[in-house]
Amino acid sequence: MKLWFGYSSEHSSNLVMIGRFKEADKASKAKEIIELLTEQVIADERAGFIKIGEGADRYTDDMLNLLQKVKVHSIGPAELEQFAYDVTIKVKNNELVLTTEETDVSAFLKVLIDNGARVEVYSAHDYPETDHGRGK
Repeated sequence: MKLWFGYSSEHSSNLVMIGRFKEADKASKAKEIIELLTEQVIADERAGFIKIGEGADRYTDDMLNLLQKVKVHSIGPAELEQFAYDVTIKVKNNELVLTTEETDVSAFLKVLIDNGARVEVYSAHDYPETDHGRGK
C-alpha cells in the first residue's frame, strides 16, 4: 500500500515522465532502484527518522548505504520524500513510464538520468492524445 503525503490543490498535474534507455534491462534496473528507495523512505518514515513534508537535511545510515549500493549519488536528503508520493511505474521494453499527480519529481529524474535514460516530461492534460496518462 502506498500512502500519499502532501496537501491538496485545485489542479493536478497528471505528469508523465518517460525514460528511454539504450537497453531494456536498464529500464528494469531503474524501476528496481526506485522501488528500493521507496521502501527505504517508507521504513525511515515509519521509524520516525524522517517526517514527510519537513525536508530532511541528512540521510539515515540505511539510506546512505542504499544510495551507495545502487550508485545514485545526485539525490539530496530533502528530495527523498518524493519516493513516498503516489506514482505509477511501468516498464515496457526499453521505456520506463512514470505517472503522478505531483510536479516535484527531481529525485525520479535523477535516478533515470543516473542510469542512462533520455527523459521526456509533460502533463497529460496538455497532451491527451498520448497513451501514457493515467487511466489509459
